Formats: sequence, C-alpha cells, structure tokens
Amino acid sequence: MDKVITCLWFDGHVEEALELYTSLLPDAHVLEIARYASDAQGMAGQVLSGRFRLAGQDFLLINGGPAFPQSEAVSLQILCDTQEEIDRLWATLLEGGKASQCGWLKDRFGVSWQITPRALGPMLADADPERARRVTEAMLGMVKLDIAALERAYG
Repeated sequence: MDKVITCLWFDGHVEEALELYTSLLPDAHVLEIARYASDAQGMAGQVLSGRFRLAGQDFLLINGGPAFPQSEAVSLQILCDTQEEIDRLWATLLEGGKASQCGWLKDRFGVSWQITPRALGPMLADADPERARRVTEAMLGMVKLDIAALERAYG
C-alpha cells in the first residue's frame, strides 16, 4: 500500500468516476468501495469512498458533498508516448467535460487533467532557449496537444 495517496473530494458520482478512471489505462482497477452505514445522515448504502489504482498510483475518491468543488488548482497528468494515446484519453475524459488549453481539460466530474506528451518536458527544458521558446509558443496555441506539431516547433 502506498504511503501517500491523492484524495479527491466529490459531490456524489464516485462509482461513475471509478468506472471512468479505471477504463483509462490497462493496469487500472478498483481496490475498494466503502458505503455509508444505515445510520449515517440518511445516506445509507450510498458510496462513502472508493479507492483505485491508476498507473501504479493509488487514489481515493470521497463522496463528501458540495462543500469543496474541484478546481484547476489540482490536476492529474497522464504522460503519453503516442498521439493515439493522447487522442483516446482526450476523447474519453472530455465526454461531458470541457476542454481548456495546453492539453488541459475538466472531465464531467470537474476533475482537471493534463494529457501531455512525455517528450514535452524535455523539449521545454532544452538548453537552447530558442527551441524551448518555439515549443512553448506552439503549445500555448493548442487545446489538445499535437506531438507532431510540437516536434516541428522543436526541430
């Protein structure tokens, strides 16, 4: 079991989120689901929390109510090796959600995601400031990131 687990606060829909998030990558799966007891504030049988593993990392989703909505202050980033992976994850997470820019989107539950090419970090950190600038400018003009366009800007 991990020592540090990311916990996300939800206002319902934990089971739906678990289903979506465990569909993203081949090794993802639900670890446990806890339900409210019969005497818990009228929420008997509803999901209290769900823990799942995604890419070897554990996450906890808590059905805590409307007090703390999701925000872009916390996002989950998936590093992708191919454009096909970016396209698939983008389409899956964007269904019912909202696109932003630079590879960011909010899924239908309000959780922010960054669907990012693995090669982007090294490009942005290149020792040649002109190359890094070109990649940055290309990225800033994109909604969903395009690996080929970033590579052209880098080259």
